[in-house]
Order: sequence, then structure tokens, then C-alpha cells
Amino acid sequence: MRIPKITIAQALAFVIAVGLPSLALAQQGETERAGPIALAPGAGNDALITQRIASIFEQIPQFKSLQVGVNSGVVAISGQIANEAQAQRALKLASRIEGAIAVDDRVVRTLDLQDNLNPLWDSLQDSLHGWIRALPLLLVALSIFVIVAFAGHRLAAYTPLWSRLTKNPFLAELAGHAVRLATILLGLLLALNILGATALMGTLLGGAGVLGLAISFAVKDSMENYISSIMLSIRQPFRAQEHVTINDYEGVVVRLTSRSTVLMTLEGNHLRIPNATVFKAVILNYTRNPQRRFDFVLGVDAEDDPALAIQTGLAALQQLEWVLGDPEPNGIIESVGDSSILIKFMAWIDQRESDYGKARSLSIRTAKNALETQASPYPNPSTGCVSTNLPPSWVPRMHLNGPKRGAQAQLNPHLRRRQAMC
Repeated sequence: MRIPKITIAQALAFVIAVGLPSLALAQQGETERAGPIALAPGAGNDALITQRIASIFEQIPQFKSLQVGVNSGVVAISGQIANEAQAQRALKLASRIEGAIAVDDRVVRTLDLQDNLNPLWDSLQDSLHGWIRALPLLLVALSIFVIVAFAGHRLAAYTPLWSRLTKNPFLAELAGHAVRLATILLGLLLALNILGATALMGTLLGGAGVLGLAISFAVKDSMENYISSIMLSIRQPFRAQEHVTINDYEGVVVRLTSRSTVLMTLEGNHLRIPNATVFKAVILNYTRNPQRRFDFVLGVDAEDDPALAIQTGLAALQQLEWVLGDPEPNGIIESVGDSSILIKFMAWIDQRESDYGKARSLSIRTAKNALETQASPYPNPSTGCVSTNLPPSWVPRMHLNGPKRGAQAQLNPHLRRRQAMC
């Protein structure tokens, strides 16, 4: 037996054809009450139900034109009413009466403009009169809120107080913001308490919590930077006006904000680094220890005595007023080449009294002059040349910068040609 294919459209048409009639019958104007139904309702009960519903409708202006009839516990309501909302309200009230089995809706919705606008106008008038009566109380509550909030603002702006509590400027600013927010919430709570609307405060705080949670997901990066700024303020890896290197960025700290750390680079540019990046970065602080070492490398001729060169350079450095005696300057042989010996000099300065760049530059000049006075000029390894085909007596040291100081080398044409080739 072959089963015919049923398309989605055919199935949907079947559901609509079967469901719509039943839906129409269900909305045909009767409201049944759930629960057991009495076996034999009496006429006395019908009269009591009619009297009770009619007395209720008499107390509601919108329902005075409705007629009520009850037969065997079935309530029939007829008449005219302004709109659907009022009709549903009347039906619900009738269905709540004890003994009413079902409610037959025979009410006509007139949708009259005047009948629908008059209740709204009356409601607006009542609300306006209520606001006018509560105006003095509102003014008192508003005055208290303004006074408390203003006092909190003045207290938060009093910088000397927060500077005494913490030496960190950012933490002092954060404490001021916290006091300002706390006083605003206190003023709002007092104002709502005067108005008798303290429950509204809980609703507002609950809504603010949900809203804050939603916003925190939307501004995740900003929240991360803000929390990182608090952690940086507590740990204090650097302070304002300190020379630091953060990863590959070097400069002087200008300030720490809630979102970024501002550096003044050595070229005079403002550099903003997100606090989340700073918190995770490798930070090198040059200023935290006032004593800082500088070093430089100078070269002497390979034939010179390196120990004497180190002694000469250190003696020159020790005479400089900005070079500290403790720790003492030091010198070591960095490397030995074919034509030169590189010597590394190290010395310490106090950064509070001397500029690092200037002190290093002047120290290099002083040591260089001392070595040039004591020994030969600084050799250039890339320009030096030694001839191996000549007798030893004919092989002096040769440099493009000139012969060694004090040496009277007599070069024959053959040697000059080799020097030119070098």
C-alpha cells in the first residue's frame, strides 16, 4: 500500500481547518468557572447571585448600565459598555461570585469616544490634584537630597583630607568619588523615606544591579582597565615623575587615570597605555633607586697596556664631582681584537642631583681625553692593516688616521702601495 506524501502546506491547512472552529466555539461568549457544579441549584440562589452582582455593578460607574440575569447558576450579562477592557473586568467580577457556574457575555462594546476619554481625563485630574497636595512634601524631600548631595560633593572635593589618608593621588581621587556616590545614595534614601516610598529604593537598586551587570558585559575592556588602575594604585610600581620602561615603551610617568597610564616620552610626546596592559607588563623603574649605573666602552691600541688604560680612565672618572665614590667606578676588558682592546668603564651617579644623559656624556669625554693623553689614538679595527710580506723591521702599525703618535715610520713606495691597498 502506497502512502501519499503530505506537504507542510497541506498539514498546516488541516490544522487550521480543524482548529479554527473549536477556537471560535471556545470564544463564543461564555466564561465557565472551574470546580464542581452543584446538583440542583435553587431559584433562591439565582436571586441571591443576581442581587449580589447587581449591587457590585452599581458601585462602579462604568458598569451601571449593565443588566444581570441568572438561571440555574448561569449568569447572563447584557447591556452596553465602553471598551473590551471594561467588559472583561465585568465578566471576571461576575465569575468570582459564589454559585456562578458560567457567565454568558452579551455585552455590546460601543467604543464611544466620550466614554473612553472621560475616565482617562478624570484619572489625570485626580493625579494632578494628588501632586498638588504632595507638593510641600516633595519640596522638603528635594531640599534634603540637594543638601546632602552638596555636602558630599564638598567633602569629596576637599583634597587635603584625602591626601592625608593616602599619598597616592589616584587613590585619593578614588576615595573622593566613593564619598560623593555614597552621599548621593544617602540623600536619595532620606528623600524617599520622607515620601514614604522606601520600597521604591529597593526596586531602583535591584534595577540598577541588573543594568550594571548588563553594562559590565558591554564595557568589559573599560571595567578591566578601571580595576587594573585600582590594583596599580595599591601596588604602586611607579609614581608620578618617575622614569620607567613599560614593555617597549619608555618615558616619565605623568599621571594614572581610571583608563590609562600617561607617559611623557623622551621625545616629549604623550603616550597613553591601557591600564590592563600596564598591569600585565614588565615594568622597569629607573627612578625608584636614586643611584644609577652608567657604562660605556672605549678602545685602546692592541700594543698598549690595558691595565694602565683602565687605571688611567678610572682616575679620570673619580675626579668628576657627579661620580659617586660608593659604589666605586670600575673597568673591565670587554673584548680583544686584532688591532684594538675594548675596555668597558662603569660608574654610578645620584639621579636626584645629576642628569643621567649629561653625566654619561661628559664622563665619556673625560675618559677618552685621559686615554688619548696617556696612550695612542683610538684605533679603528676596520681600517688597520698589517703587511706580512715585508721584513719585521719594515712592518710598523698602520692606520688610515695616521701613524702611531711618537713613531717616525719611514714608508718606502712598496709599503705605501700596500697601505693604499688596505
